[in-house]
Amino acid sequence: MAGHRVSARPLLRWLRSIRPEGRNLRADVIAGLPGAISSVPNGMASAALIGVNPIHGLYASFAGPVAGGFATSSQLMVITTTTAGALAAGSALEGVDPADRPQALLLLTIIAGLVMILAGIARLGRYTRFVSHSVMTGFLTGISVNIILSQLPSLAGAKATGDVALTRAMDIFHPGQVDLASLLAGLAALAILVGLSRTPLARVSALVALAVPTAGLALAGADQVTLVKDTGEIPRGIPLPQLPDLGQLSVSLITGALAVAAIVLVQGSGVADAAPNRDGTPSDANRDFVAQGIGNAAAGFFRGLPVGGSVGQTSLNQTVGGRSRWAAICSGLWMIAILLAFSQVIGLVAMPTLAAVLIYAAAKSLRPRELVSILRTGPTSQIAVVTTFCATLFLPIAAAVGIGVSLSLLLQLNQEASDLKVVQLSPIGDGRWSEHPAPAKLPSYRATVLDVYGSLLYAGSRTLQAKLPDPAGADAPTVVLRMRGRTAIGATFVKVVDDYAAALSAVDGRLYLSGVDHAVAELLRRTDRPGASEPVGVFEATEVVGESTTQALLEAEAWAVRRRPPNSDQ
Repeated sequence: MAGHRVSARPLLRWLRSIRPEGRNLRADVIAGLPGAISSVPNGMASAALIGVNPIHGLYASFAGPVAGGFATSSQLMVITTTTAGALAAGSALEGVDPADRPQALLLLTIIAGLVMILAGIARLGRYTRFVSHSVMTGFLTGISVNIILSQLPSLAGAKATGDVALTRAMDIFHPGQVDLASLLAGLAALAILVGLSRTPLARVSALVALAVPTAGLALAGADQVTLVKDTGEIPRGIPLPQLPDLGQLSVSLITGALAVAAIVLVQGSGVADAAPNRDGTPSDANRDFVAQGIGNAAAGFFRGLPVGGSVGQTSLNQTVGGRSRWAAICSGLWMIAILLAFSQVIGLVAMPTLAAVLIYAAAKSLRPRELVSILRTGPTSQIAVVTTFCATLFLPIAAAVGIGVSLSLLLQLNQEASDLKVVQLSPIGDGRWSEHPAPAKLPSYRATVLDVYGSLLYAGSRTLQAKLPDPAGADAPTVVLRMRGRTAIGATFVKVVDDYAAALSAVDGRLYLSGVDHAVAELLRRTDRPGASEPVGVFEATEVVGESTTQALLEAEAWAVRRRPPNSDQ
């Protein structure tokens, strides 16, 4: 019985955390309505970006916020459609036949959701910080530009061709490609979005941008303009859950799902940081990973597209007075009501107006000042942002994500190696030390104390090897290498220590390590050093800073003195 009580505690804590509070419920129900209304154009536009019936975006806009909202640790985060996730999904499904794309999208969304859940269970949330700011900025900028370019043909009513969004956008400039009525409707929608952006109607500007030009086209009898219903049948009401067709499974679909998961999780981490909980409780990245995975699994089963922590919807949720997770959940419930009442009206929306909504949202997400600031930071940041931007623009999203992650790791290793600095410490009394540049050569019959700034993992250890003073030409030099604060070492560092100890031993010198963490000391003692004729002296760290280094220095000096020739003036 006791075991059952213990296992039930997490469930009880979760049930208590999702219980609506009477003092907040009214505000949350009201706050959910603007979120649902704004999700109509956003969800439809995201589906259009993937190349499926826009109704699938609305299915995701009710399933994601409801299912994900019950599991988030960031209570105000809204899990719904995002343009970045939609672009990644569209890239993954680009080679799929349009007739099979809805089923493939269902499977891709569920796989992405399962990957996110597993990432949360494996507690991989801490690894999002390894994606550098420069890489993420280049990636998001590339996505925004890609969205703008990919929607220009739809805005102009053109049937453009090309391998990438850039070539398709250029194709609209060929004679006879542009449909004037479509272009005017799209430009009118853009004008409405820009014009209403600084007015009290800004929150419903996207709906106005869809409705007014569409009504104008109907009055003008411009029946050649593509409408939402032309992309597929608009079902009435809400869909029933549907199992995926495993026959659609492919390597490209799996890699696309992994790319979607990576993009959604990194973006969601930023959203969680920007939306702290009102009650002061900290957010948990791993729990939010699981929540976004649950949201995607639900969206997939209800024939929706990938969802994630949405920057715009979360910001709107905060602005309109959302107080708890129920604001996001209510936005999904309101979307169900919209689908039940207005699903047939959705089919009348002109596709160029959806393109305008996407172009406007992508243009607003561009951060030119931030981009310029990164470009001014230095060559490393310049390489990162430009490479990731170009990869996102000209390669499939899955490949661009892989390049971005790999580049982040390479830049991290390069930074660790280039930032490493070796200095010499000299005692000045009262337990204090003065710091000087490390010598290029070691003096004979004397002890030299060295300290290291920077990482000693991987390339950092090789950089240390290059910066250590050269023992060649000296007689019986001793070196004390201070390691305080180092709680882990790798095989490369052990090899560097072995080689340097052997080089010192070759000239009758010796290496000492001071301030060594107990676990590191045990590892070093277990390590076989066949290259050194003398063992390395290891002095473990004590509570008194500098004590082990002083002890190591005394022993190192004693070693050098014992080997000094009689009558030597050195």
